[in-house]
Amino acid sequence: MANFSFDIVSDYDKAEMNNVFDQAQREIANRYDFKGTPAELDWIDGDKAGLKVTGSGDWQIDAILDIVRKKLGTRGLSQKTLDVSKESITSNLKTTKLVPFIQGLDQDKAKKITNLIRTDYPKVKAQIQGEEVRVTSSSKDDLQAVMQLIKSKDFDFPTSFTNFR
Repeated sequence: MANFSFDIVSDYDKAEMNNVFDQAQREIANRYDFKGTPAELDWIDGDKAGLKVTGSGDWQIDAILDIVRKKLGTRGLSQKTLDVSKESITSNLKTTKLVPFIQGLDQDKAKKITNLIRTDYPKVKAQIQGEEVRVTSSSKDDLQAVMQLIKSKDFDFPTSFTNFR
């Protein structure tokens, strides 16, 4: 009897995020209400782990984040990837907000997922392996049902599936 498996991870596609960044920068440069303002979008650091949003106030930061969210949606990425919980910093008539990307499942998030799978599908085995959850079963149908269950739940973090076997 064959065992099938897949992994549940909380990750984002870096190439797609790069495209979102480029498209958002182009739209910011072309918007008439941002002309002559410090409106800008940058990477936080060299490894592109988040965005640095600069504007003339919180209203402009929110407008830029709306542009980024719209671009994420059109490229099929989850908006839950953005961690907008940090406060804005205002100095010299500029407001800056750091928006890191959420990546990796911590223990609490992984336990939420495994408990959900165990209660709804007792025949399916779910194990926490570092920053991912490995789901195994002898039935592909059960695994597809688990994927639908995970997609249907509204977690406060992005989930994706990898390593299909």
